[in-house]
Amino acid sequence: MKPSTILLFGLWLAISSGHGLAQSAERPNVVLIIADDLAWDDIGAYGAKKVRTPNIDRLAREGMRFTSAFVTISSCSPSRASLITGRYPHNTDAEQLHWPLPVEQVTFVEKLRAAGYWAAASGKWHLGEEIKDRFDVVDDPGEAGFQTDPKTGKMLAKDDSGAAGWIPTLRQRPKSKPFFLWFAALDPHRDYVEGIIPDPHRPTDVVVPPYLPDTVEVRKELALYYDEITRFDSYVGKVLLELEQQGVADKTLVLLMSDNGRPFPRAKTTLYDSGIKTPLIARWPKTIRRGAVAGGLVSSVDIAPTILQLAGAAIPPTVQGRSFARMLKDPKVKTRDAVYAEKNWHDYEDRSRAVRTERFKYIRNDYPDLPLTPSADAGRSPTMDAIRLLRDAGKLTAQQARIFQKPRPAEELYDVAADPDEFKNLVEDPRHAKTLSRLREKLNAWGRETNDVMPLRRTPDEFDRETGKPLPTRRLPRPGKQKVNRAVRARERA
Repeated sequence: MKPSTILLFGLWLAISSGHGLAQSAERPNVVLIIADDLAWDDIGAYGAKKVRTPNIDRLAREGMRFTSAFVTISSCSPSRASLITGRYPHNTDAEQLHWPLPVEQVTFVEKLRAAGYWAAASGKWHLGEEIKDRFDVVDDPGEAGFQTDPKTGKMLAKDDSGAAGWIPTLRQRPKSKPFFLWFAALDPHRDYVEGIIPDPHRPTDVVVPPYLPDTVEVRKELALYYDEITRFDSYVGKVLLELEQQGVADKTLVLLMSDNGRPFPRAKTTLYDSGIKTPLIARWPKTIRRGAVAGGLVSSVDIAPTILQLAGAAIPPTVQGRSFARMLKDPKVKTRDAVYAEKNWHDYEDRSRAVRTERFKYIRNDYPDLPLTPSADAGRSPTMDAIRLLRDAGKLTAQQARIFQKPRPAEELYDVAADPDEFKNLVEDPRHAKTLSRLREKLNAWGRETNDVMPLRRTPDEFDRETGKPLPTRRLPRPGKQKVNRAVRARERA
């Protein structure tokens, strides 16, 4: 056989195997449920003992639970931009918080519609106005806030879950087409108030992560955060029930994940697993074995090509992720040897990059002169007030005080198998010199492949790093900012 013939035959095999799963089964409906700031280990199915998540736990029992899934960035809107395009944040031109996704970006949603799907989004949007037309329907409730009792002035809980429109949206789908639903909650994002569920979690129920001090204030806030997780879970249950009542549960792939980790210091906006590791659960009764557990590495950038492959739709060349469709059939399959993540401006300036394998994580901090300041809403919280008081009294542990460290290490290396909290930096350990060198080069290669270039200038902070309050020079993102960003990138590439 001629070499050219062998090459063409190999290409045909690759294409055929790539579409095999979609062709061997009926194209599924797809419901993608996205939590807002939900830590992977705050779900019963992932080992949480005190948080009540019966519906998510049921979803895991009836489907597949991924134990090594990660988002590309621990920041709300850039994470969603990456998810919907299948591209790394710095390739979306929406890599900073609140930057809307530009109209020229290709999303997987229009490819689904081109393949005959009806598509709708309901709940938190946070992607800008330019791509709303990629869906047939967009139910964008905005950020509802809270009501105030006019007599007492007390804050009253309002259903600001972002999920109130999910069931009405599901009910208006045309019955003649397969459907894709983007259901995005506002839970369990800050701010928190009491009384949003009938049986609230108690502060004594809380499991305090070791990077946070165990104080009354921290426990109270974590209990309220748990309440929002339970409210989110209740809406997951309503979706599962509605699918059953419509008679399409067996034909529907339900995917559940979070956009980033819990909204507390040293979690959200960081590149530690507390920031970028996400729950990922998939249920598709016709294909996925009940109670399956997949341990292979998966990135949120992989969800777009996976959905497109299962739908028999074309995967555009802009997509940078890898389909994990084969894992749904066989949880032992591994599609990656590493995942990549980044940190960019989120209320405050910062820039870091990370590569994570099954055992190790390497983080490069490009602005080590800046402290690891948490998001501004966390900075204004009772938790952060308690942390500052303990800092001033010299009573924080070294790990709890890390958010104030300045300068911080330019490089970090962790054995995440032996040190899951990422407390022991191994950069200076000669026993891990080869691993450090290998992961350093792996991250550099990814940067070259994805054209990840340093910006010409830094973006100013929007809030005070100590108080979390807006600065007098505060500048909100503008719709035209991406054009400036693209122009900067063009000069950098020239």
